[in-house]
Amino acid sequence: MKNTIFILIIASAFLIFVACSKSIEREVVPVNKEIQYEETDLKEIYLAGGCFWGVEAYMARVYGVVDTISGYANGDTENPSYEDLIYNHSGHAETVKVLYDSTKVDLETLLIYYFKVIDPISVDQQGNDIGNQYRTGIYYVDGSEREIIDNFMEKEQLKYNESIAVEVEPLEQFYFAEDYHQDYLDKNPNGYCHINLDLAYETVIPENKYAKPSDEEIKNKLTELQYKVTQNKATERAFSSEYYLSENIGLYVDVVTGEPLFTSMAKYESGSGWPSFTNPISDEVVLEYKDNTLGMERVEVRSRIGDTHLGHVFEDGPKETGGLRYCINGASLEFIPRENLSEKGYAYLEYLFEGVE
Repeated sequence: MKNTIFILIIASAFLIFVACSKSIEREVVPVNKEIQYEETDLKEIYLAGGCFWGVEAYMARVYGVVDTISGYANGDTENPSYEDLIYNHSGHAETVKVLYDSTKVDLETLLIYYFKVIDPISVDQQGNDIGNQYRTGIYYVDGSEREIIDNFMEKEQLKYNESIAVEVEPLEQFYFAEDYHQDYLDKNPNGYCHINLDLAYETVIPENKYAKPSDEEIKNKLTELQYKVTQNKATERAFSSEYYLSENIGLYVDVVTGEPLFTSMAKYESGSGWPSFTNPISDEVVLEYKDNTLGMERVEVRSRIGDTHLGHVFEDGPKETGGLRYCINGASLEFIPRENLSEKGYAYLEYLFEGVE
């Protein structure tokens, strides 16, 4: 009888251990439900940015991310528990494994999103969370990605006077966190989160995708009118652009560099005679400058990468969309139809047109 009881106790303890232990396998179910992916296109990066509840939920919302898993990385012990990080100083960082479709989002884009929600110069603290387990870190498994990460970090460092504290290391080990940590904010919508999850929905246009050609190349590529408008701040005749009344669905990009600037959904008939938009794809790709020429005070808009003269922005646009009117020369634009986005290298922006009729 005693032996039977003992066996039952051992068996029960084992079952409890199995129930509470960290998962070692997990079926990949795309967090972005619309993503259809091929296994051969999947890549992974590991990001530490404070409490992994928020980082996991945030990265899961980035287009192109297939799965996110909370865990413990680059510590001193094997198979740590959450308590080991908190009380036993195991040296691990709360880290999120980000599995992504490399045909829809690249590593630099993911790092741009990551830097939106961390304080990169803070040491062992993000938000209200303090401790070595809350340090920031980028841990990679593909050595060829180190150069991409280093180049990105060099550009980011230029924005700060203090040294960036984000550690960049090869992934030494990664252990899944306990099940109750996984998808925590999905299970607890009002749970603690130190970051703004909505930032994941902002469109990111990576700078490394586009480059300004030489002046000679620009002259050879553009028509005389396009060159005068984009390089010498000329203005095309009102109502002359083929894009003025166009209602086709797609992207409007910088004719010089191909950098995406506006979508057709932001285009409207302003009556001005020039293609007009309520907003750019991202504030980062359309830059504003004071323009006092022609005896007027205006705000000129130019493209980020090409420094292409686009037109001007005015405050007489539709109130329901913010009140701005980006009055753009059609000669500064090239239109990419929605059906041609992938073949033209804009697959990463296809999601912008989902559900658009």
